[in-house]
Amino acid sequence: MKILDPNDPFFDKAWVRWATSILPILWGLVEFYHNSPGWGILFVIAGGYAFWMLIIKRGGK
Repeated sequence: MKILDPNDPFFDKAWVRWATSILPILWGLVEFYHNSPGWGILFVIAGGYAFWMLIIKRGGK
């Protein structure tokens, strides 16, 4: 079982892939701003993983 499947039809549109990647990173930065580094790290890592799977790895198909 994959955590995030880049071949799922939901991710066919580029804007969905980018939003799924960028929004958690931005939210992580908001958490850092509000002095909540635990949540900040969690969201930045989740967004980084999504970016890797949906933008970088999928682009190399």
